[in-house]
Amino acid sequence: MNYIDPIILELLKKRGISDDAEIKEFLSDKPQKTYDPFLLSDLEAGVDLLLRAIHDKKRICVYGDYDADGITSVSILMEFLGTLTDRLQYYIPSRFDEGYGLNAEAVRKIRAGGSDVLVTVDCGSVSYEEVELAKELGMEVLVTDHHSITDVRADCLLINPKRPDCLYPFRELAGCGVAFKLIQGIQKKADIPRKVLNRALDLVALGTIADVVPLLDENRTLVKHGMHIISSGLRPGLAALIEGISLKRDSLRSDQIAFGVAPHLNAAGRMGDAKIAASLMLEKDKDAVGRQVSQLIDFNKQRKKTQEEAYQLCTQIIDQHLADRNFLVVYAEDVHEGIAGIVAGKLKDKYERPTILVTPSGDHLKGTGRSVSGVNLYEVLKSHEDLFLRFGGHEGACGFSMEQDKLDTLEDLLEQDMKRMLQEDPELFSRQINADLPLAVGDITLELAQGLELLAPFGSKNPKPFFLLENVRAARLQPMGADGKHIRFFAISEDGQSLECVLFNRAKDFESALYGEKSINLIGSVDFQEWRGNKRVQFNVESVV
Repeated sequence: MNYIDPIILELLKKRGISDDAEIKEFLSDKPQKTYDPFLLSDLEAGVDLLLRAIHDKKRICVYGDYDADGITSVSILMEFLGTLTDRLQYYIPSRFDEGYGLNAEAVRKIRAGGSDVLVTVDCGSVSYEEVELAKELGMEVLVTDHHSITDVRADCLLINPKRPDCLYPFRELAGCGVAFKLIQGIQKKADIPRKVLNRALDLVALGTIADVVPLLDENRTLVKHGMHIISSGLRPGLAALIEGISLKRDSLRSDQIAFGVAPHLNAAGRMGDAKIAASLMLEKDKDAVGRQVSQLIDFNKQRKKTQEEAYQLCTQIIDQHLADRNFLVVYAEDVHEGIAGIVAGKLKDKYERPTILVTPSGDHLKGTGRSVSGVNLYEVLKSHEDLFLRFGGHEGACGFSMEQDKLDTLEDLLEQDMKRMLQEDPELFSRQINADLPLAVGDITLELAQGLELLAPFGSKNPKPFFLLENVRAARLQPMGADGKHIRFFAISEDGQSLECVLFNRAKDFESALYGEKSINLIGSVDFQEWRGNKRVQFNVESVV
C-alpha cells in the first residue's frame, strides 16, 4: 500500500476501518464493494415480469416520487428499459394535488392510459390499497422501494432491501440504488452490454447523495463510479445544469451535488412540475436541454425567495407565541407547501427543537416535521397516529395530513412527550460539535487538505472530519456579507504559526469570543480554495469554544 498520512489512518480507525484491505477499498478511486442483485427478495421474479412484458409488447408505466431520488430512479428505468421497448411511460405525482406515494386516482389514470404493468420506484412498500386497486383494474405490479416497512405491506412483488425477510447484505440503498439493482438484474439475465448499465451510474450517484443515505459500503462504490461518469459529461442535461449553476464538472464534489445540483432537481417538484427535471435527465436535444435548465434555475430562485419569506414569517410566530415550547408546532397559513420541509429544517436548526410546520391543504392540514439528534420523530408521531389521515417518514423527517380540529390536541401531546423526554435526559437539546482529532496549526497544510479528499464522498455516516485547534487567537478579522453574518480571520498559535479561517452564518454568535482578549479553541474542517490555478488551505470553522 502506498504511503497514507497518519492523520488519515487515525480518522479511518476512529470510523472502524483498520484492516489493510478495508482501508484500500475505502480509499480506492474505483471501489469494488457490490453485491449480486439476485440476493434481493423478488428481484429475479421482477426481472422475469419485465422481460416477459417487453416480449409480449405490454405497456409499462414507471411511477416515482417528486424528489431527486424519485426523479433519478424514474430516469434510470426509463433510459434502460427504453433500449428494450418503446411501450413505456412514466408518472410522477403532483406534490400539491396528490402528495407522496401511490394514489388511487393516479392508478386509475395510468390504467386508462393503456398501461398493463405498473412499476414503482422510491415508493409503494406500504401502498396496500392502491396496489390492490391496480390488480383489480388488470395491471401487474412491481414495487421497488427503500423505505422502512412499518405498515401493511403491499401484496405484490416487492424489491426492498429493508424487507425483514430480505438477505441482501446492505440495507441502506437509496431508491435509485434499488432501481439500479433491478436493471443490473435485467442486464445479467438478458445479456445486455454492460456499458448500457453503467451509463446510469451518474443518476445513481446524484440520487444517492441527494437522499442523504449513508455513503458507505455499496453506496460508496456506486457514488464513486457515478461521479466519474458525471465528470465525463456523458449526460447532456446534467452537464448543462452543472455548468448553468457555475460548477465545474471535472472537480465536482458530493457537497456541491447535495447543496447545488440536487436542490435544482427538487425545486421542480417544489415550485412546479417534477417531470421537467426527469425530462432534463433524459433529454438529448441541445435546445430543449437549455430551456429545461433555465426552468430549473428559475424554479430554484423562486424556491429560495419563497423559502426566506416563509422562514422570516415562522421565526416571528415562534418568537411571539411559541418561545417557551419544547416541541415547535408552527401553523402558518401563507407558507408554500413546496418549501415547508426546508423551512421546518431551518427552524429546527435555529431553535434546536423538533419542529413541525403545518399548512392548510384543501379541507385538511398538512404537516412536515424535522427533528434534532436524539429525538426519533417517527416514533413520537407514530404514537399519535390515530390523529392522522396519512402519515409516514423516518427518524429525522416526517409528514402527515390531518383534520383541522385535531391540531391543538396534537400540539399538547407532543409538548407532553418532550417534557417527559427532557426529564429523562436534561441534556437532550444541548448542541455539541465534537472534533475527531486535535491538530496543531502547523499540521494543517495544503497536502493534508488534498489528502483528506481520499475520504470523500462525504455525507450521511461519512461526514467531513472535524478537527480541534486549541489555544489560538483570532487576528485580521474581516466581516463578510451584507449583514456581517460571515467572517474571515487568521488563527494564530502560541508559537506564531497562522492559518486562514472562515466562519459562515454564525459570526454574530461568536463575536465576543473572536474579538476578545482570551485564547480560543476552534472546531472545524480542513478545506482548500482554488483561484486561477492557485490553491491555498483554509479552515472552515463550525464552532468557537
